Amino acid sequence: MVAIETTENMKTDGHLDEAVWRTAPAVTDFFRMEPRQGGEVVYTSRVQVVFDKKNLYFGVFCKDSLGKKGVRLQDYRRDFIYGENDCFYLQLDPQNLKRYCVSFQTTPVGTQRDLQVFDDSYKDNEWDALWRVRTSVVDSGWYAEFSIPFKTLRYEVPKNPDSVSWGVTFARLARRDYEQSVFPPVPQAFSPYRMTYAAQLVGLKLPQPSANVRVQPYTLYQFDRSRDAQNIDKEKDIVKIGGEVKWAVNPRAVLDLTFNTDFAQADVDRAVNNLTRFNVFFPERRQFFLENSGVYAGADISGVKPFFSRTIGLANSQFNADPVPIDAGVRYTDRNQKRTIAGLYVHQRGTNFQSGANFGVLRYAHNYGSQNNVGVMLTHRFDEENAEMGFASNHNTTLTLDGFNRPNEDWQVQYLASVSRDEATGKTGSAGSVYLGYFPNKWYLGTVSKWVTRDYLPGMGFTFGNDVVQHNPGGYRIFRPKGKLGKIIRRYDPGVFLDYYHDAGRGHFQSARLDIFPVFIIFQDGSLLDMTYHPTWESFFFEPLGFQVQPGDYFFHRFEIRYRTDASKKVSADVKYYGGEYYDGGLDEWSALLRVAPSPKIALTGSYELNRIRNLGIERTTTDIAIYTAGLRLAHNPRLQASVFYQYNDLDGQGRWNVRGSWEFQPLSFLFVVFNETNFRESSARNQAVISKVSYLRQF
Repeated sequence: MVAIETTENMKTDGHLDEAVWRTAPAVTDFFRMEPRQGGEVVYTSRVQVVFDKKNLYFGVFCKDSLGKKGVRLQDYRRDFIYGENDCFYLQLDPQNLKRYCVSFQTTPVGTQRDLQVFDDSYKDNEWDALWRVRTSVVDSGWYAEFSIPFKTLRYEVPKNPDSVSWGVTFARLARRDYEQSVFPPVPQAFSPYRMTYAAQLVGLKLPQPSANVRVQPYTLYQFDRSRDAQNIDKEKDIVKIGGEVKWAVNPRAVLDLTFNTDFAQADVDRAVNNLTRFNVFFPERRQFFLENSGVYAGADISGVKPFFSRTIGLANSQFNADPVPIDAGVRYTDRNQKRTIAGLYVHQRGTNFQSGANFGVLRYAHNYGSQNNVGVMLTHRFDEENAEMGFASNHNTTLTLDGFNRPNEDWQVQYLASVSRDEATGKTGSAGSVYLGYFPNKWYLGTVSKWVTRDYLPGMGFTFGNDVVQHNPGGYRIFRPKGKLGKIIRRYDPGVFLDYYHDAGRGHFQSARLDIFPVFIIFQDGSLLDMTYHPTWESFFFEPLGFQVQPGDYFFHRFEIRYRTDASKKVSADVKYYGGEYYDGGLDEWSALLRVAPSPKIALTGSYELNRIRNLGIERTTTDIAIYTAGLRLAHNPRLQASVFYQYNDLDGQGRWNVRGSWEFQPLSFLFVVFNETNFRESSARNQAVISKVSYLRQF
């Protein structure tokens, strides 16, 4: 792919009317990945690349004979959900690492999504870069014009300027027929993020990297009002000033600083009624901790996380927690083709319910071969003593070894082993995971085993439980029907998995479940039908939602059926039933989600989750517990939006409101206005907060 230089005054407006676009070389020979690999691409695309002294420009035309009528788009949110919208996306590997890329994505109306991807397996969706894109829709399709400043990218200028060569891939999803096409060709089993298949972008004349300092201060005003169960009101005003600084020390290394950190604009957690015996995992939603989180990807196994950033700045990382002030933090990342070095330190302020705390992480990963690495990570949490409040000091440390291996494009191995030491309890424990996966075009076969001993206590981490070992082998066959059936069904993936648990110490059996899914059909329009049978054996006893179950051995049958309609249409739904026997009684779980999006400027969502417990436990309890959720998203354009979220949980009688407006008055500079309220059914108690926050980004 050849880029050419321009001296024109480039205007990023989505029209490609500058003279340079009439002469720049174009790529048009895209390869079809979906719905069937190979064959004629119906929705053709054209891509050109030009540059000047400051920016790299990509001019894109996505052909669609229906024009505006053919566009599939749900809303204007930034970091939109892939698979629900028409989109075009490009991946860059400026250092030719072949195992890392940054991706810039857009829809026909110019909404933005950007992310970092590591080894085509870990996606950092919350990475936000400074770039622009504008689009225009015409009768024959839609145009997109990307403008990416060189100072946004990390690269090195070679001694021979003519030898500049960057890895690049382009991809498009034409959502109406779910046609995914890519340049250059990438096998269907992988994704356009697999940079070992990247083309080479040549012809660039790179400016010398600038100081590349990004400063983003903020100011915030917050008004809190609370009323307790005795109808006593309290009010409080808060004014905060803080911010973040990002300094690209060199093309490989980035230093991030944060002070008086605030996350007022972060999404709120959704309520969950946990009917399992394992800890509920709530994902990280805060920008500072999400960005560059991929450097910890090897030590970020689902269910066993020696480092989990939600332990920082929240009162309790495993529940819907109140925020705890963060005074300051620093993060350093240095990555090249051979290794990654990373470090993090954060100081958390003390409160009236917990002492101040210091969090530190050190990470080293070494790359070897074409797609392999091995890493080590050290975490240390020091809780400060506060004798006046009755808080004792404590040191908690973990040491973790992890690795990622891809012997060839079809096989993947990932492993982790971690030990912890907690001073307060005097306990030392271990945890780990081993995963093996096989990814040819027509199969998926894999197995994972995880263990957590009784005394493994990661002060900065998360585990799905203690004194437990899980084994989860299984797989499925991928059928892609042809002929008349192939016009209806894109994929048919029947399979089976086993979920088996036993004690980590004595090895005693705890529970087992088979997931047998003879029906797992993905239709050509993206809708889904899933029917699964779950024979279940239980010898582990807990109190689901507080209902005590008689100890004993149980065997019961459960069934699951789910149907999801085409999520790209103006009206879509997702309905699921999971029910049958449950220990000595019954449990039926119903959920239904409805979304109505008559235009990208307005989207309404509503969901209902019902847990119907029948004749369960020692007290033979029969009851219904429900969660009601509603949401509204409004947008004037991709930069001016508002959302309303409400949720009510029957279990504790708690209702929650979150109302948020945002205006991106220039790239990555925002004005936020937020209203939060929590109220309770059994009393007049409620907590309310009104927040206004302005953040301004300047990149040098």
